[in-house]
Amino acid sequence: MSTSTIFPMIPAASKSMWFFAIISLVLVAGIVLMIWLAWSMQHVRFTVSNEGLRLQGDLYGRLIPLKSLKLDEAVVTNLNADKDHQPTRRTMGTGLPGYAAGWFKLRNGEKALLFVTDRTHVARIPTTEGYSVMLSVSEPAVLIDELKRQQAVQ
Repeated sequence: MSTSTIFPMIPAASKSMWFFAIISLVLVAGIVLMIWLAWSMQHVRFTVSNEGLRLQGDLYGRLIPLKSLKLDEAVVTNLNADKDHQPTRRTMGTGLPGYAAGWFKLRNGEKALLFVTDRTHVARIPTTEGYSVMLSVSEPAVLIDELKRQQAVQ
């Protein structure tokens, strides 16, 4: 009959536990961010008021004052056909299949703030700030007309 003696390893320093804690926090934060992005992608909306055009949802929402919008140059476009205004490079934003939000460079070199889900129904609105806003809405012409109406009231 043999006898055994057990020799336990000295426990790891607390530095190891901190490493796992930090990695776990980063992973949890990443998951929370992904859940929030998935939710916000479904809840983006554009509000036209006498203040301007408010883009709500996602990280890139903002209020663009009416006076900053060049509505005489605003057009309805189909990005599948309008090659010059197709986004080519994301500079700061979200680019997923069927969803583009944030800052992009366009094929013509212009900078644009996109909220695009359907490339065939896009309102492209240049601004006096050196970029264009491109928004997917079911009726882009109605959005542009409403912005023009609000601008005329001021």
